[in-house]
Amino acid sequence: MIKTEILHKAVELAGNLEHVFVATADTSGLPHVTAAGEMNLAAEGHVTVGAWFCPGTVENLEHNRLVSLVVWDESKDTGYQLLGEVKEVNELSFMDGYSPETESQAPPQVERQLIIQVNKILAFSHAPHSDMEE
Repeated sequence: MIKTEILHKAVELAGNLEHVFVATADTSGLPHVTAAGEMNLAAEGHVTVGAWFCPGTVENLEHNRLVSLVVWDESKDTGYQLLGEVKEVNELSFMDGYSPETESQAPPQVERQLIIQVNKILAFSHAPHSDMEE
């Protein structure tokens, strides 16, 4: 069981930094990292992250729902790694992909929200640290 106060601290830090790194992996274990603009508290033990996630992230989540979220303040070298499982992927907004500058039709972009059950919270820093749960 995760410590609620640590989860609140991680979400607060993410709000101050305005970014969260989201790591996924495909079925063979090949990792992929992207950035999300926000992380918020959801139901008990859950957070949401939202972004215009790239196709690699979305494809990975179709086959492997396990994720790692990293919130790190580089200037203070303090942060958290949240390990969990995506419970829902919600589509929020769509762009058609048309760019008048290039007059081309790119694949549509979709803003998504991930609802993640957090199973473990670890300290995260550049300095030596352990993988002991916070």
